[in-house]
Amino acid sequence: MADSPEIIEAREKTNDRGYFLEVVKEIPSLIEWANDDIRADKEVIMNAIKVDGGALEFASDELKDDKEVLLTAVKQAGWTCCYASDRLKADKDVLIEACKNDGQVLYFASQDLRDDKDVVLEAVKNKPIILKYASFRLRSDKDVALAAITKGKKAVIEYIEPSLRDDDDIKKILEE
Repeated sequence: MADSPEIIEAREKTNDRGYFLEVVKEIPSLIEWANDDIRADKEVIMNAIKVDGGALEFASDELKDDKEVLLTAVKQAGWTCCYASDRLKADKDVLIEACKNDGQVLYFASQDLRDDKDVVLEAVKNKPIILKYASFRLRSDKDVALAAITKGKKAVIEYIEPSLRDDDDIKKILEE
């Protein structure tokens, strides 16, 4: 399969910052063909991730450790926190924003954040089944259990602490 004309042009202009500064506003994935200096350029990367958070994959490691960059990417596509530095995977602000967009990202969260009620509540509101990655302590928390059950009903019951399964409020939701 032949490369598209856009990819051919991006490869030819791999060192042209001005070209990438503009082209990523329309086709963010072309950042893949930029040289390392351009992929480390915050302005270029911000232009790309505002359109497609997935373009974060091609950013430099330094930018994957930049909180502003990560917040921009996860607001656009929550799953992109998988590209975050370990430090930012443990950042509550980043994970809450990512969970608002895609609860599945709890999977990428640090152990501390899997035990953070605010983060887990955002995650289960978006994707109830992700409760399975919450800490055991929070699987025993009635508020978390109710948030997950309200959205996921029987799909998440196996991940809730068994003692909560007999709670009247939880039983009522399951019977609805």
